[in-house]
Amino acid sequence: MNLTLIGKTALVCGSSQGMGKAIAKQLSEQGANIVLLARNKEKLEAVQKELDHSQGQDHHILVADFTNPDNVKQVVHDYLQEPEAAIHILINNTGGPAPGPANAAQTGDFLAAFNQHLVCNHELMKLALPSMKEANFGRIINVISTSVKQPLDGLGVSNTVRGAVANWAKTLANELGQFNITVNNVLPGATNTVRLEAIIQNKANKKGLSVEEMEQEEKSIIPMKRFGTAQEFANAVGFLASPAAGYITGINLPVDGGRTSCL
Repeated sequence: MNLTLIGKTALVCGSSQGMGKAIAKQLSEQGANIVLLARNKEKLEAVQKELDHSQGQDHHILVADFTNPDNVKQVVHDYLQEPEAAIHILINNTGGPAPGPANAAQTGDFLAAFNQHLVCNHELMKLALPSMKEANFGRIINVISTSVKQPLDGLGVSNTVRGAVANWAKTLANELGQFNITVNNVLPGATNTVRLEAIIQNKANKKGLSVEEMEQEEKSIIPMKRFGTAQEFANAVGFLASPAAGYITGINLPVDGGRTSCL
């Protein structure tokens, strides 16, 4: 099975921590050059030091804020003007919207989330597309949520925007397959990250439970009876990014320990 990414460059968004960091490390171990992108330069520099360099990889850092699509677009555009700069693998990943019911959300909440997720993803795709077409190889992988299959209670804005991203991706998969570019969504379930900690705390507060009690309640509905790890999630992304997954496109892949009850 060919999992090597030597000679390929991956732009990994939201890579200063959590699943983004785990994905960046995984892809570097497969031989890819990594371009780390997030808003915290110090954290990015720390991650850069942890990336694999044993296969001659050349890693870079880009600093941008996903709440500002124009900023993200400009920073990546400028990077691509450098000699030999390219993007063959695009990992779209950024922090999710604040929890809360859809009926309590303001119009601005939806617009902000739409910009942070779908608009930024779209601008990055357009910037990466020439490199992918030239190489006759491309991978666009979106880290979204199992809510695209089954909406999650208390995440109204997130459920809405994640669904939009999933349909955008499926449309792109149909359009870009002819160029040997695959487009897939990977759907994390309950994974040990800062994001999960915030969700657990919010639910615990509402139910009047301790964080420990809320964690056990959440684990009880997962067939594997535990939360996932960022590395387990990164393993799935690493496969989809590789040549071995060249005939897989347009899918929503849950990495959730079986929690999603629908097919």
